[in-house]
Amino acid sequence: MKQQNSKNVFIFGLGYVSASLAIVLRQKGWHVAGTCRSETRQKTMRKRGIEAYIFDGVHSMDVPQGAITAANYILCSIPPSEVGDPGLLVYRSEITAARNLCWIGYLSTTGVYGNRNGAEVDEHSTVQPTSERGRRRVDAETSWLEFGEAIGQNVQVFRLAGIYGPNRNVIIRVRAGFANRIQKKGHVFSRIHVDDVVATLCSSMETPRGGAIYNVCDDEPAPQSDVVEFACKLMGAPIPRLVPFEEAFKDMSEMSKTFWVDDRRVSNNKIKTELGVTLSYPTYREGLASLLTG
Repeated sequence: MKQQNSKNVFIFGLGYVSASLAIVLRQKGWHVAGTCRSETRQKTMRKRGIEAYIFDGVHSMDVPQGAITAANYILCSIPPSEVGDPGLLVYRSEITAARNLCWIGYLSTTGVYGNRNGAEVDEHSTVQPTSERGRRRVDAETSWLEFGEAIGQNVQVFRLAGIYGPNRNVIIRVRAGFANRIQKKGHVFSRIHVDDVVATLCSSMETPRGGAIYNVCDDEPAPQSDVVEFACKLMGAPIPRLVPFEEAFKDMSEMSKTFWVDDRRVSNNKIKTELGVTLSYPTYREGLASLLTG
């Protein structure tokens, strides 16, 4: 695909990550439009100079066709439903009609790899999700990649690890007295600071590679208990006792349980070698320290 000089981006789902990207691009002078689910969110985004429209994930509602067809870059971050990806299901014709489009990104999850009992996975690893949520993500990834091939567009898939950053981090839970430490031998989680997700997306926008899949995570998968302990030490707060996994599991939400079922280490080598990404927060230590002082 030809690169375009215009900087018009349309984002399906102005959530935590995608809104952070939208704000960065707007500050660079881009024209940014996208969807959200509530009038409150719409007002917040519009105050930041982002052209936000209401979309409930089912009906086309108030999104004008021209907002999508004028886009040079499209990002989808809406979780898929049981019938598929909402953006693609409802707005396929508008996306197809975007003649100056040079990049499409889809935000997925490392959860598509399922449980590997601590083994490492990379983008060549097979997907074997253990939850319905993960299976929907695999289907959505496939739908976007096949759609890109069908219309001759560059579609990139980004498999995100656990996201943290301002207003979403363990420091908040420690301050509120809700943080706990769970002990499950050998179990680790991969994480990523939202700023590093945004940097990865921006790098990909500069060098589109149709059909590419990227794991987006930091350099150090780590036990949940280590992260909580580090946050407590940063803050001078008491360190919670270690709770055996079997005991903690009884009180977990169904969604939390799905995260603890899976155990894997995720390689981030591809975003470094192919996109030239240098992580601002290569481990949770740098990330949490910045959130405490920032």
